[in-house]
This record gives sequence, structure tokens and C-alpha cells, in this order.
Amino acid sequence: MHLSPLHLLVLALVVLVLFGKGKVSNLMGEFGRGITAFKKGVSDGSAELEKEAAAKAAKDVTPSDQDKV
Repeated sequence: MHLSPLHLLVLALVVLVLFGKGKVSNLMGEFGRGITAFKKGVSDGSAELEKEAAAKAAKDVTPSDQDKV
């Protein structure tokens, strides 16, 4: 099924009529805050993984083959 710009316009008008401008605006604001929170969570998770990897590397004192005599 292919949606043309006319179909999208009609759909947008129906949504505005059913829910009103204020409700749609609030919904889009919540959606935007959700995306922002998701991106922050992904960023924080990546930073946490990097921190854990650095801590593990710092704790690893196993001698390598080159260090053995």
C-alpha cells in the first residue's frame, strides 16, 4: 500500500479533528521527550560500558607471553 501526500494530509486532518490541536501538540511533545530520554540512556549506557572495559583492563595484571622469561 502506497501512501500519497494527499492521503497523509487527510489523515492529519482527521487526527486534528478527533483529538484537537492541543492534544496532538502534547502528544508530540511527549514523543520528543521520549526520544531525548532514549538517546540519553543509550549514551549513558555506552559510557558505562567503556568505563567497565577500562576498569577491567586496569585490573588485568596477567603477564603476557613477552613478559615471561
